[in-house]
Amino acid sequence: MNTRRNSGGAATTSVRRQGTTKRAPSSGSASERRDYLVKLAAELFARKGFQATTVREIAEEAGILSGSLYHHFDSKETIVDEVLTTFLDDLVGRYRTALEQGGEPREILSQMVRIGFDTLEPHRAAITVMQNDWNYLRSLPGDRFDYLVRVEDEVEGMWVEQIKRGQAVGQVRADVDPKLTYRMIRDSIWVTVRWFRTGGRLNTANLAEHYITTLFDGLATGDRSSQQA
Repeated sequence: MNTRRNSGGAATTSVRRQGTTKRAPSSGSASERRDYLVKLAAELFARKGFQATTVREIAEEAGILSGSLYHHFDSKETIVDEVLTTFLDDLVGRYRTALEQGGEPREILSQMVRIGFDTLEPHRAAITVMQNDWNYLRSLPGDRFDYLVRVEDEVEGMWVEQIKRGQAVGQVRADVDPKLTYRMIRDSIWVTVRWFRTGGRLNTANLAEHYITTLFDGLATGDRSSQQA
């Protein structure tokens, strides 16, 4: 899956700013400078929100003129497109690989949980944008961001299929709704980006294993039916 868009514009002109401005690299390939600008913009989108962030603010943060940014991107939407598709390409590609490798439903579901948590650090900004700006991006005219729904449908199908497989072989309780279960798993993984900090007591691998234990083994001890009596 690749929904990135090409762009054009004017020539670049660097300017110097005071403070902590992260200046765009003056050396390196055009693709490296473009990647740098995408990452910088992603951080602004995550911090301020896509709608509230202006092209001028992105350019100022990079230490370049606003017109220079259009040498790499034709619009702010093109930038967020690249932020989101980079994340989604990685996530869906890794999910597909996990499914292709096969295994018992519980093993595959556990691996998909690990994949989700493993994206928290490299794609933190993109995940934050997805959470905060999904509805706004979907409300924009045209079909530019329709792929968000298509990808979500594909991912949901992957998870639901494995949950149903787990139910069929007795590895997942038969009395839970597969789609609702997936959505609860999805939301609990992605909301972690709001509080997880690199360098804390647990890394993303530890978080994933803790979550897998809670997901499959639960919190309660002893016989569940006797506790409800």
